[in-house]
Amino acid sequence: MVVPAVDAASWTRIRDLCAARPRTLFPAYGLHPLYLRQHTPGDVDALLSWCGANPCIAIGEIGLDFHRGDLDPASQRDYFTRQLALARELALPVIVHARQALEEVILTLRRHPGVRGVVHSFSGSEEQARRLWQLGFLIGIGGPVTYARAQRLRRIVAGMPIEYLLLESDAPDQPDANHRGQRNEPAYVAEVLRCVAALRDEAEHDVADATAANARRLFRLPEPGPA
Repeated sequence: MVVPAVDAASWTRIRDLCAARPRTLFPAYGLHPLYLRQHTPGDVDALLSWCGANPCIAIGEIGLDFHRGDLDPASQRDYFTRQLALARELALPVIVHARQALEEVILTLRRHPGVRGVVHSFSGSEEQARRLWQLGFLIGIGGPVTYARAQRLRRIVAGMPIEYLLLESDAPDQPDANHRGQRNEPAYVAEVLRCVAALRDEAEHDVADATAANARRLFRLPEPGPA
């Protein structure tokens, strides 16, 4: 499991948690846009130092969120672009949050060639998905795809190249349809797998193998073994 951070205060807890299960839990560190008020300008420099001194598989979760009108867009853009530059400097992938901001996120990623990663909890159009693939980015799919009303997302998942597909839980948020209204758990990613395999008319083990290989490739994870 990849355990991403949201603010500087969470880095130590995530490091210690992942250190206790080194072949099971893998840390990512970043400054999430929804926690903008908890960030300070010096946090990006601190992130560079932190990732240089501690194991880290990705910069994340980072991105833009324009759903909340009380979070300054200019400050969000500054943190996002500075963290993208940091990821390129460290040669690390990014885990990107994009809520009501996907078009700007894509344009921003285009201005940072060489950065790779995943746009998690994808909710955009088929054309936006295609543009992300062209940039080499993967698409993170979680609980929302299991809802029958998510017709556009289901069409994208059914027809997209599997080499750009990642499955995620986004726990404790975004539970699948079978656990609606409950606290999401990482184990529920199995429900996402079942739904995606059915949409693609493929065997579950084939989808599991392919998406797990995608995750190992993107995050440079080891082959599974004893915890």
